[in-house]
Amino acid sequence: MRKRFRWILMAGIGALLIVMENYDTEPFFSLFTFIYFMVIFFWIIRELRSLIRLRNEKAKTELLHLKSQVNPHFFFNTLNNLYGWVEKDGKKAQELILKLSDMMRYSIYDGQKDWVTLEEEIDYLKNYTELHRMRYHKEIDIRFNVNIETEGYKVMPLLFIILLENAFKHGVENLRENAYVHIEFNATSKSIQFIVENNFDAEDVREGTGIGLENLKRRLELVYPYKHSLTFSSSGDMYRARLILKHL
Repeated sequence: MRKRFRWILMAGIGALLIVMENYDTEPFFSLFTFIYFMVIFFWIIRELRSLIRLRNEKAKTELLHLKSQVNPHFFFNTLNNLYGWVEKDGKKAQELILKLSDMMRYSIYDGQKDWVTLEEEIDYLKNYTELHRMRYHKEIDIRFNVNIETEGYKVMPLLFIILLENAFKHGVENLRENAYVHIEFNATSKSIQFIVENNFDAEDVREGTGIGLENLKRRLELVYPYKHSLTFSSSGDMYRARLILKHL
């Protein structure tokens, strides 16, 4: 309310000075009017900078909140699974614990960074797929193809895990046999393309968009505005998610 009144007051004074300029030929008013509008100009610049800074801070706060929501139930599920493996197969339980520890460390520490290397993200996803392979008592055809032109590409952390998680959650977990998850990374000087394809039980189709996908879409809007493409397609019992990121 105060800012609105301030704008009205300044506009009124400016209009009054312009009117007085038309009726007074003294150079004092011309100089005063010039100085007044210069002060107004710099004040507007300062206000715009303040507004942009506040919006950026709000976006960063929202982004941190979204990051904190990434992938929590996977860790709980894996810990529950570990409980059964401790007595059944101690060596396998140790392997699971090490991989889970690496993932939790990455999620807690590296996941809060603004940027990580693409190689770090890929290692995180590989640990995730290996944990799933060890958890299930069935054969899973997991393929992980990576083609990176140059090392060191930077990406937002924990960006691809939601799509991969959905492939296991809505595909592998509901299939008794012949389950597969195929992952592909292609990184060039212009863009990064991530594709995850899985099969699913066509009789157990659930409609609707989960919180994870909505989370991902919002994060992409905040960090990669007009620089990303997220598409989904299905044919028969095959589902494919494709995410393309243009280098910032």
